[in-house]
Amino acid sequence: MRLVIVTGMSGAGKTTALKMLEDAGFYCVDNLPIPLVGKFGELTQGSGEIHNAALGIDVRSGEELSQLEDTFREWEAGKFPFEILFLDASDAILIKRYKESRRSHPLAGRDRLDRGIARERTKLAFLKKRADYILDTSKLLTRELKGELDRIFLNREGYSNLFVTILSFGFKYGIPSDADLVFDVRFLPNPYYNEDLRGHTGNEPCVQEFVKQGGTAQIFLEKLHEMIDFLLPYYVQEGKNQLVIAIGCTGGKHRSVTIANLLYGCYAPRRDIGLKIEHRDIENDRRVKQE
Repeated sequence: MRLVIVTGMSGAGKTTALKMLEDAGFYCVDNLPIPLVGKFGELTQGSGEIHNAALGIDVRSGEELSQLEDTFREWEAGKFPFEILFLDASDAILIKRYKESRRSHPLAGRDRLDRGIARERTKLAFLKKRADYILDTSKLLTRELKGELDRIFLNREGYSNLFVTILSFGFKYGIPSDADLVFDVRFLPNPYYNEDLRGHTGNEPCVQEFVKQGGTAQIFLEKLHEMIDFLLPYYVQEGKNQLVIAIGCTGGKHRSVTIANLLYGCYAPRRDIGLKIEHRDIENDRRVKQE
């Protein structure tokens, strides 16, 4: 029997996550009154028909929410297994989602939206602190969220609450505002000055081979890989949920894309972190020409 408490910030994807777990065979209940949560746990544990259950809980529970601590202590004392999945997102993303949906925040009332979000963070802090899994959905597409849930709850793979985005970009278009680590690869051979390669991208072998000529790119990649390997455990230890590693060249089409792809290949086999790759500016020069 596996019982998952699904909670988190309003607008971070809790309802979507519950639907995904339901599709995966979990028996799901949302917004159950807090006094009934303990009973729900007992019933699912004693049921021969329910093998996996998910219970959605959030600030709609009101002042009773804090009573969950007593329920959790009782479960722990009785050796009743449960897990907590906490869905989070940055304040800016939550505000954007609320404005797009035109819904009202449960704790904002007539006050500003950001103040409602701040109140919610305070009320949910004890759940986030207890969480076994924290998923920051700020940059996750729906299919990527599903992939993370499948990895945790269906494939039962190890999970460290850290989602890494490897992002290529062009300095001429600005450094990504959300980058945690920024690396400049403009020292590598530039395919832009080769007329046969200018129209191609770092996703293509011809450009990749050009960038790797001389061996400097490989040496840089090895040193970069070694440094990130050193840093990752410390980011996890500090509770960081999202890490954006930005690789930049002049236009974000050749060198940065090549190195980002190579770095992604270094981490793709790992199952203890979430991982995705983005090429922010790979099509920018084409858009400029069209305009």
